Amino acid sequence: MSNSGSIIGRFANPGRFLALANYVLPVAWLAAALFFAAGLYVAFFDSPPDYQQGETVRIMYIHVPAAWMALFTYVTMAAAAFVGLIWKHVLAELYAKAVAPVGACFTFICLVTGSLWGKPMWGAWWVWDARLTSVLVLFFLYVGYMVLVDAFDDEQRGINAGACLLLAGVINIPVIKFSVDWWNTLHQPASIIRMDGATVDKTMLLPLALMAGAFHFLFIALAFFRLRTEIFARRARATRLRGVA
Repeated sequence: MSNSGSIIGRFANPGRFLALANYVLPVAWLAAALFFAAGLYVAFFDSPPDYQQGETVRIMYIHVPAAWMALFTYVTMAAAAFVGLIWKHVLAELYAKAVAPVGACFTFICLVTGSLWGKPMWGAWWVWDARLTSVLVLFFLYVGYMVLVDAFDDEQRGINAGACLLLAGVINIPVIKFSVDWWNTLHQPASIIRMDGATVDKTMLLPLALMAGAFHFLFIALAFFRLRTEIFARRARATRLRGVA
């Protein structure tokens, strides 16, 4: 086994993960707070308004990182679901369940800020654009997963059913990413992650990078916190069952 594989295998044990969480959580919360403070200051007080969109362009500093994290969270959940189904890995199963509300919140923020941004730009709060519709489908996938995993008396059956839904829903991720290229949509095409380089003005890249860092550290903190909570909850259920037996 490679060195990286050994590290992953070491902290895949719930007990070792809990020990790791005690160190990661304070650092992640602090980093998220610092990045948010710096990012929001630069975004709203130092970055200039756009020559076409004016002050409304500042919505981008919340909308874009939230969109990135909505996709990232779902991909990690699908990967964890695959590991859980194939190798019956406890932490992988609990991870998907733990971060689903986090991903749903990121997607909701993306939809709301997109609507706020779309009103002055398009003249409408919502249009059935390919990008918007596929992101709405992503939100329903998150909600559907959370409902499904709790719909069974047997926790393991719910987790397995939810894992199947996550893997089936992966097809929506490339649809979201490439919808602006495949169809004629109102949503602007990719302007940051491009083969020929970003088309966003350099003065806007710094606050966007800071806010992206803030959202990533926030995700790490919430993921560790909620996964730790899921481990404690499972241990509590196991203790109650042993007591009944």
